[in-house]
Amino acid sequence: MQASEVKQLVEQQLEGCTVTTEGEGCDFRVTVVGEVFEGLSPVKKQQLVYGCLSEQIANGTIHALTIRAFTSKQWQALEA
Repeated sequence: MQASEVKQLVEQQLEGCTVTTEGEGCDFRVTVVGEVFEGLSPVKKQQLVYGCLSEQIANGTIHALTIRAFTSKQWQALEA
């Protein structure tokens, strides 16, 4: 699986989010920024992203996944 495929899967299910992916094979790092995460705990944010890729995780296509999920405001604060 390619990083671009992971990005596409997440973007299709979390509309309005900016998705950045790195990695290849079965190990990926995903950063997702969007208002869909407003008011959610870190665990709930990760669960939302995991849900987008649950089939690929279950069948072993994705073995390792690192998720970073932020609202736009949180992302801007990190970049400042």
